[in-house]
Amino acid sequence: MAKLATRKVRIMGIEGAKASLLAPDLPPALTDGKGTSDLEIPAVEESSAPAVAANLAPTVSAPSRSNPSVVVSQPVRSGQSLYHAEGDVTIVGSVASGSEVVAGGSIHIYGALRGRAMAGTMGHSTARIFCRKLEAELIAIDGFYLTAEDFEPSLRGKAVQIWLEDETIKVAAVI
Repeated sequence: MAKLATRKVRIMGIEGAKASLLAPDLPPALTDGKGTSDLEIPAVEESSAPAVAANLAPTVSAPSRSNPSVVVSQPVRSGQSLYHAEGDVTIVGSVASGSEVVAGGSIHIYGALRGRAMAGTMGHSTARIFCRKLEAELIAIDGFYLTAEDFEPSLRGKAVQIWLEDETIKVAAVI
């Protein structure tokens, strides 16, 4: 709990734990959720293709084992989610508000970033996020994040690169 607090993550409740196991200083137990024993985990076929939203599939180039990156040739629209755990994601277009891009590696956006971008999700702290116009709702690298309110106002609307340095997210304009 202390480590989450240092990252400014507040826990509102804990689901799936017996109330008898929760110490008085922990958040309350939640009920009415789906128990973990009820979850059905679908079988995953081994494939080199990334897991992406169905309506993005035609615009995604499948990565090879030697180059685990994905290129999306259309904008990511509001409500869409693009997930690629193995490598970098390049978007030739913008990422709309209400959409998200999640990558195990770096994220390159050749347009405006208005939604959420989360890079380095598989523990790759050297991942970076690049965008042509910063208007994001949230950015994250290796679990560390900044929300729109945390951005330096002078960087809004600018081409930037974002990286993690000593557990602190850094944002700098790209010339």
